[in-house]
Amino acid sequence: MSTNTGTAKKGKLSGKGSNLALQAGILAGAGIVSRIIGLLYRSPLYQILGDEGNGYYGSAYAIYAMVIMIATYSIPTAVSKLVAGKIAMGQYKSARRIYYCTFIYVVIAGAVAALITYFGAEWFVSDQPNAVLSLKILAPTIFISGFLAIFRGYLQAYNTMVPTSISQIIEQLANAVVSIVAAYMLAKPFAAGTTEHAKYGSAGSAMGTGAGVLGGLIFILFAYARRRKGIMESVKNDTSPDTESYGKLFRIIIATVTPIVVAAVVYNVLTPIDMKVFYVVMKMKGMDSLEMAKLYGIYSGQYTVLTNLPLAIAASVGIAYIPGISGAYARNDMQKTNKLLNQALSMSMLVTIPCAVGMGVLAKPIIQLLFSGADPMAAKCMYLGFISIVFFAQSTVTNSVLQAMGKVMAPVINATLALVIHVVVLVVMLYCTDWALYALVFGSIVNSLLICIFNQRSLTKYKTGKMDNRRIYVAPTIASIFMGVVTIIVYEGCRKLLGNWVIAMFVAVFVAIIFYAVAILKAGGYTEEELLNMPKGGLIVRFAKKFRLIK
Repeated sequence: MSTNTGTAKKGKLSGKGSNLALQAGILAGAGIVSRIIGLLYRSPLYQILGDEGNGYYGSAYAIYAMVIMIATYSIPTAVSKLVAGKIAMGQYKSARRIYYCTFIYVVIAGAVAALITYFGAEWFVSDQPNAVLSLKILAPTIFISGFLAIFRGYLQAYNTMVPTSISQIIEQLANAVVSIVAAYMLAKPFAAGTTEHAKYGSAGSAMGTGAGVLGGLIFILFAYARRRKGIMESVKNDTSPDTESYGKLFRIIIATVTPIVVAAVVYNVLTPIDMKVFYVVMKMKGMDSLEMAKLYGIYSGQYTVLTNLPLAIAASVGIAYIPGISGAYARNDMQKTNKLLNQALSMSMLVTIPCAVGMGVLAKPIIQLLFSGADPMAAKCMYLGFISIVFFAQSTVTNSVLQAMGKVMAPVINATLALVIHVVVLVVMLYCTDWALYALVFGSIVNSLLICIFNQRSLTKYKTGKMDNRRIYVAPTIASIFMGVVTIIVYEGCRKLLGNWVIAMFVAVFVAIIFYAVAILKAGGYTEEELLNMPKGGLIVRFAKKFRLIK
């Protein structure tokens, strides 16, 4: 009886959110919008900070990101996975108790991590003392972000991605506004081009990060308050006789969070390790600290920022599919689990592969547009490293899938092995060649490719069905290659004809989108039913039928 009640209530609560493809599309769309906002504000911020200021902020942010991964970043995944599993079994009381237990975890872990970061800032960024102030400003954000993570994960478990999506956009908007204003105000007293100007501008940018998290938290609290009544009704109507104790649930949370944390740390420790290795080896080779800060600023403030844009899609798809995969796996429905796995990978590759190719072929005009006066090395980094976008996207989704299936140690082992190999390769490239900045780019390609390969092997080992590699990888790759060729031809032709590279770039992007849409529909062999299951499926079907791309 409780199961039926739970099922009915679940349908009531989730509503249209049961369509995972739609929810993934909503979350991916919000991720794209927030990353675009991030790119747009980076342009005026770059004019304030310069490469040196970006280097200081990038050094501080790399440590902040690593600490937040350890302390609270795993909470949305863990809460979403555990709560979704209980909801699938109709155990709403246990699901609610998981929610309460995570508060204890966040308060303790977040407070400890924030204090360690603040008081240990000088040690964490000892290679760049001018980044200490920025890191200290970022420290309190670690504590606040834990509560934002709880509410996002809890609402995601009920298959509603809208609150998370909107909160991400609000977070990025607040970040953008405060970063620019604070960076300008703090840097204003010092002459442009000086180290003090870069240092205090970087500190202002760090303030924006905290303001963004606070803005996202305020919104998500309102969103949760609107849904609380329905959630509590499902808890009240739950008559399950096997409600688990708080002690047991807390042990389950720790057991679930720990491997996810380790996986996240290993997966994301790449940035601070790269930074440390880069500074140490370049210092050994005689490079001064100012030049190192500028080079790392190009890598972290331009190349990494741009490559992270398409990865928002992969991360969003992974998050959106965690509840569905976790629920299906909990019910031992392996056919549904494999179907959702194929959908998640297909949706991710469908978008990230053409994005990567497009950013590769239009690297120079994109860099020129967003970072006026940027060093030409930034565009060269994008030319060389665009392929890593695809590898990181695949590994991001497969990490989420493996965790949702309960194979939490697989990503840990895979990421650790890839990291060890990556560090060895990076040290050799930095020490034995003059590549410097480009060695960081090649290192990221090596790391992302290895994780991609290792995760794919794990899925082959654990999954119970066949993956549609043609639909997931082959069709988007073929369509993207042809799209890339057309994009180059259109851009160069328009640039010479119109004499304006900005207009030429936008024309090339527009043509690329249309060409890819037609090419993927032809190469992918999608049916009308499959297209209707995609976000804006009705619009896609009408377009496809109008141009006779499907029957």
